[in-house]
Amino acid sequence: MTAEAWPNACDCHMHIYDDRYPLAATETFTPPNAPVSAYREVQRELGLTRVVVIQPTGYGFDNRCTLEGMAALGANARGICVVPHDVAAEELQRLHGLGIRGVRFMMLPGGVLPWSSLAPTAARIAPMGWHIGLQLDGRDLPQHEAMLMQLPGRIVVDHVGKFLEPVTVDSAAFASLCRILDRGNVWIKLSAPYETSKRGAPGYEDVAVLARELAKRFPERCLWASNWPHPNATPEPPSRAMFEWARACVGNDAHWRMILVDNPAEVYGF
Repeated sequence: MTAEAWPNACDCHMHIYDDRYPLAATETFTPPNAPVSAYREVQRELGLTRVVVIQPTGYGFDNRCTLEGMAALGANARGICVVPHDVAAEELQRLHGLGIRGVRFMMLPGGVLPWSSLAPTAARIAPMGWHIGLQLDGRDLPQHEAMLMQLPGRIVVDHVGKFLEPVTVDSAAFASLCRILDRGNVWIKLSAPYETSKRGAPGYEDVAVLARELAKRFPERCLWASNWPHPNATPEPPSRAMFEWARACVGNDAHWRMILVDNPAEVYGF
């Protein structure tokens, strides 16, 4: 099965890497060369038309590769950048005109933005309709929950919460995630189970149990993403397998269409 039955299906998290752009001093691994032409093959295979290009941690504040990739992918592309909290207003407007719709906060090794800049950034970008793209160890959610609940604007949480040690659906950390999602301005990506699963392929059952619960309780708050080119994953999982894994976790075709088409249109302004 592909997404072709539903025009405007969206991949909400992928990266473009190009050897022409130097890596930041904060990078934690050497990524593969992953050009737009290679990603086009993924789009064709899965029947996807819309895409969100996420600024890789490896490029730090240098968004040029992401912006170039977005331009090559055309009007059906949006992007998430990395900028300091005191970036000039004119630069934010320039990025908005190029299709940027959020700022990425990677709170794991390789990230360049601290927790202390998250609230100021959220306050600046909320009036633009942008969101905070947040990747963290989901086990840390309880200690940040109060702050996240008070932020203006939207938040998108990566990779099923990215619990670095998979938790159960009755854990305090997962309950914190659910309370945050209940607020109504937060979305969660059902993606990249291989980054945290201890059970492994093909079912990634320790992550799948969380994804199934999220899809059941919050279908209007879920997004799907390939995480192509699956950076730092060995072996590299097929993108089709990631698509089918998430579809199986969702189960309900009406909810799957919502996750592929309707929710991304709302979050990213397609």
